[in-house]
Amino acid sequence: MSDLNTFFNLASDETRLRLIILLSQEELCVCQLCGILNLSQPKVSKHLAKLRAAEYVKTKQKGKFIFYSLNIKNTIITNMIKDIFLHLKEYPSLKEDNNRLAIKDTFLTMCTCNTNF
Repeated sequence: MSDLNTFFNLASDETRLRLIILLSQEELCVCQLCGILNLSQPKVSKHLAKLRAAEYVKTKQKGKFIFYSLNIKNTIITNMIKDIFLHLKEYPSLKEDNNRLAIKDTFLTMCTCNTNF
């Protein structure tokens, strides 16, 4: 039950829920997430730190970039995330995020990602 409480507490914030849905699709760096969500790097990093503390995201360094990916092992939670994704049309901001995911590489040009994140 603790895992569900932690998840719902974290996912109750719209930005973190948006991050979870995006990272459930593929790994992304902070600059890509900032561009997709149209949010500042400090704000995105703050939310990623909370997800990392709960071990819901993991990182992988590729050159100067640090990529984040979802790391949720609870099948109930992963099934909920899949169900949300299947119904994106009912959630305009999540649908828009998913549409912007298609142009994620354009946001790499504004990237200042480094190992300090």
